[in-house]
Amino acid sequence: MESFLHISCQHDDARTVISDCVAQLEKSPVEFNFAFIYVTDAMSADYPDLLQQCKKQTGIEHWLGTIGVGIIASGQEWYDRPAVSIMLAKFDVNEFTMLPLVKNISDMALLDWWPDKYLTNFGIIHGDPFYPQTQNLIEDIQHQVKECFLVGGLTSSRDNQYQVSDEMFTGGGVSGVFFSENIPVLTNLSQGCRPIGAKRTITRAKDNVLYSLAVADQKSEPALDALMQDFKITDISELKERAGEIFMGLCITGSDQSDYTVRNLIGVDAAQKLFAINDSLIEGHEIIFCERNKQTAIEDMQHMLDKISRRLKQKPKGGIYISCLGRGREQFGKNSEEIKMIHNTLGDFPLTGFFANGEVHHNKLYGYTGVLTLFI
Repeated sequence: MESFLHISCQHDDARTVISDCVAQLEKSPVEFNFAFIYVTDAMSADYPDLLQQCKKQTGIEHWLGTIGVGIIASGQEWYDRPAVSIMLAKFDVNEFTMLPLVKNISDMALLDWWPDKYLTNFGIIHGDPFYPQTQNLIEDIQHQVKECFLVGGLTSSRDNQYQVSDEMFTGGGVSGVFFSENIPVLTNLSQGCRPIGAKRTITRAKDNVLYSLAVADQKSEPALDALMQDFKITDISELKERAGEIFMGLCITGSDQSDYTVRNLIGVDAAQKLFAINDSLIEGHEIIFCERNKQTAIEDMQHMLDKISRRLKQKPKGGIYISCLGRGREQFGKNSEEIKMIHNTLGDFPLTGFFANGEVHHNKLYGYTGVLTLFI
């Protein structure tokens, strides 16, 4: 049976954080054989030493983690200062396998591992946001490992881009862990947005610039006209005022309205009635406009938590929460309100995670989302 324990701390300097962690680990039971470890980027230079000392103190071989501009602990968000969040776990050693750093899908063919042994697999992965192939790797891994569901996030460090998968890695690629179907989990994501209007088909686009859209079989109209119509915006000055709340949802083929990847509006040409986003656009694909602000984020987060709560038969044993670095204190408030929502709905349980520079759910890389995974 799986068991979990959480420890965390924050101090003004990294050495004190390491000493505090080691002292807490010294008092922890010896039954654990796996650990998740997340640190703020104020700890990045000392992350390798922290990992080494934690391994020495616990004797635990298997560690998984990365760096965030902020990290998540049970009931707490920590930013700016040196901080660490560790969740110890006990799993059957036959039910998980580590994924060391891979920089292309052919690297996986060289691994001696077992995912195809099981009918289904669940993976938690971390990736480098500056590595050009990261998004493709995420999709390739999901296709390579049959019946696999992936969650995770991209490192969000202003310094070293470290990933941990037993060993410390830096610079490019994806790493993680795969669990067999015998480790039960629940997972869901919160988009933080509210869809506005109907899905629209891209009828003309080039690269990241959207020229025209159409609803169903109706005639195409200029993209900017469609945006302003759905948001009930009357002039460009109003659009500029509300720009921080306006986003594009790139609909995932075959999904319902709620499944989309959120992208920023980065430029508008009022004369040509077009706009640009921070991603490539494909003619024939669908988009939906989205509104994102504090209220929509809270409402969608609560909706996600309520859905998970209805599926739970008992309190979670442990959890991983990976949220966008644009959420947390930037959207919910400065007193750990986002994390408190989780515990207020689901109860107290060991929880760890970080604020990411891109979030993974299934085989897609999202933005502005919160991905909650519960071991049950």
